[in-house]
Amino acid sequence: MSNFAFTLIVISAVMHALWNLLVKRSRHKTVFIWWMFVASGGLFSLIIPLLAEPFQRPDAHTLLMVSLGAVCFVLYHLLNGRAYRGGDLSVVYPLCQTSMIYVPVWGIVLLGERLSFPGVCGILLVIFGTYSIQLQRLSFGEMVRPFRNLKSPSVRDALTAGFIYSIGSIAEKSGVRNYSPLYFTYILVLMMLFLMSFNMFRPKYRPLIGAELREHWGLILCSGPIMMASFLTFRYGLNLSPVSYAVPVRQVSIVIGVLIGILFLKESFGRIRLVAALFIMAGVALIRLG
Repeated sequence: MSNFAFTLIVISAVMHALWNLLVKRSRHKTVFIWWMFVASGGLFSLIIPLLAEPFQRPDAHTLLMVSLGAVCFVLYHLLNGRAYRGGDLSVVYPLCQTSMIYVPVWGIVLLGERLSFPGVCGILLVIFGTYSIQLQRLSFGEMVRPFRNLKSPSVRDALTAGFIYSIGSIAEKSGVRNYSPLYFTYILVLMMLFLMSFNMFRPKYRPLIGAELREHWGLILCSGPIMMASFLTFRYGLNLSPVSYAVPVRQVSIVIGVLIGILFLKESFGRIRLVAALFIMAGVALIRLG
């Protein structure tokens, strides 16, 4: 992975952690995320006419990939939310991260990517750190605990969310190979906003749209450039590096999120979080070397 691609993805991870902080500070999370896409899509629409890069008309393959990516990421958020409503954080969170198990497999099988030995070791360390960061203790029994009740709807939703996210990541990589990451991201944001709006205008959410805007209009305005920066830097980095490396490296956002939680939200760190964060950072370093 080149220095430039690595830097772009790390910047994306920082922006990703920041917009997750904004979501934590909101009242109605689903509504706030929708407003974030409104702000990001609106900012995109204002800036794009001022840019020098001419618009490229997407071909059928690009439209298919951006549509697949949008559907996958919207489904990921919906399934993630359903899993958290019915399951414990220490069970749901690790299972949602299983996407990183699939992404290198899809990258090798479908995209013909080749991974170095240090890169593979780095991916495994990031997977282990990301999976274990919300566990109650580091032991074999605790590691397999999330998988014990596969009949639970929350467990199935979390596993499905992880699998679907991996498909979306491969669709993105395939889409930006021969198309501008700028316009791919723009179309993706608009399409996700369109799909999310079907859910947002259901009777239970309609009264909350105006209330969330009135209460957190400042956070919503801040979210536009933060989300846009997160999306663009990741997709430009994705265009320059294997998706098998890009997705694990972006998990450094978890470490940044933990630091934000400790410094600004006064959350406890804990030994497991410390060990898991060190595994993630060691894995990211190996991927960079690989």
